[in-house]
Amino acid sequence: MLQKPKAMPATAALFREEALDGLGSSGGCWVRQGDCRTLLPAMRQNCASLILTDPPYFIDGMDDRWDRQRLKQRSQHNGIVSLPAGMKFDVRQGARLRRFLAPIASEWLRVLRPGGFALCFSQNRLVHHAALALEEAGFEIRDILVWRYEGQAKAFSQEHFIRKRKIPEWEKRRLIEKLGGRKTPQLKPQSELIVLGQAPRDGTFVDNWDKWGTGLIDVENPVVHPDSFPGTVMAVPKPRERHGHIAAKPVPLMRHLIRIFASEESLVVDPFAGSGSVGVAARLEGRRFLGFELDAEMAATAEARIGDRHGLLAE
Repeated sequence: MLQKPKAMPATAALFREEALDGLGSSGGCWVRQGDCRTLLPAMRQNCASLILTDPPYFIDGMDDRWDRQRLKQRSQHNGIVSLPAGMKFDVRQGARLRRFLAPIASEWLRVLRPGGFALCFSQNRLVHHAALALEEAGFEIRDILVWRYEGQAKAFSQEHFIRKRKIPEWEKRRLIEKLGGRKTPQLKPQSELIVLGQAPRDGTFVDNWDKWGTGLIDVENPVVHPDSFPGTVMAVPKPRERHGHIAAKPVPLMRHLIRIFASEESLVVDPFAGSGSVGVAARLEGRRFLGFELDAEMAATAEARIGDRHGLLAE
């Protein structure tokens, strides 16, 4: 059973406003609608303790031209994006991800307090590009964490393509027999990776914590595997309710990460807020929250979801 949401300090809304320069009080209290590349520079330096976010993965159709409606049309009932015939693969995706993420990560470093953490979800085969983007921005790459879940097999048989070829039937049978049931190189997905970056400290761990309240982790009361010391692999089921977002993340996982990497009442920022799972988790954990979301409909959904105090208990 989830705990009752912890009371937010009376100054929470004011704190969020004070973290922003030039944005006034327009938009929602928790989530600002707009491009984080425009909104992040309006944040004050050293105002946040944790960046916890799930940026575009830069696989087919999920890049800086993210179109939620188009992806929804391409997705199956379980939210898996169906790729074009032949499993479209572009070696330039990683470079594009890096070019997109590097200047954003530089802003993350600016708004974080010294010793603060950035937790950035990434598609497994491009995670090295995400890590390099953070490293080039000035983060220390502390680890790669693993969100473990049970996915659905995506590998494709080639028999369909062989049968469509304009070749004799005997040749089709020969090829099918030679392939022996082999499929495209995709094992069943059971994990998603998270880059753990840390802003450089101001002095020693002790001095940095004393001055900024960041840089150390709390391992006393983990949400995931509560009887064990927190590890790099976290087994949490995918959320049943996605709130209209194809890549929604489970609130318990976000609570786990926030509880470990951000102290109470500190500011958690999600530049790609999506349906608001990080904001919900931050409220449940008694942290302040500020999110940015480009999609207007998603921003409204996230704002309503995070602001619904009674609804939080159902998350």
